[in-house]
Amino acid sequence: MTELWKNQAFSIVHADKGEFVGQGLRAFFEYRDLGIADATQGKFGAHVIRAVPGMESPGAWHSHDLEFQMVYVTQGWVVFEYEGQGEHVLRSGSCVLQPPGIRHREVRHSDDLELIEITSPSTFDTRDESAP
Repeated sequence: MTELWKNQAFSIVHADKGEFVGQGLRAFFEYRDLGIADATQGKFGAHVIRAVPGMESPGAWHSHDLEFQMVYVTQGWVVFEYEGQGEHVLRSGSCVLQPPGIRHREVRHSDDLELIEITSPSTFDTRDESAP
């Protein structure tokens, strides 16, 4: 093992072998694990997240206890509202860095929404919050 490989494993995950499961943070989304949590011993996590057609977000305010969270939309659109930043429509090609602890909520999304989320660490706590 070279110095570059310390605390990480080589990992490849193919879409045709991936399975979406509904056991994630939000019931209106399905999640496909990209193998990053296992390969980095939990230091980072990455998922493809897609909307469950016909299900809507309750628009609940919340925050996450983590160090890094990035969202990149690959298909469809989603409206997020962020503490002190207002509502933002993210569409295919949009990327957002959500600072640690920022209160936010998912307001609505298209049935064909699909996005990639990268976090550090891979497992983190989520808190319900009041509106800012």
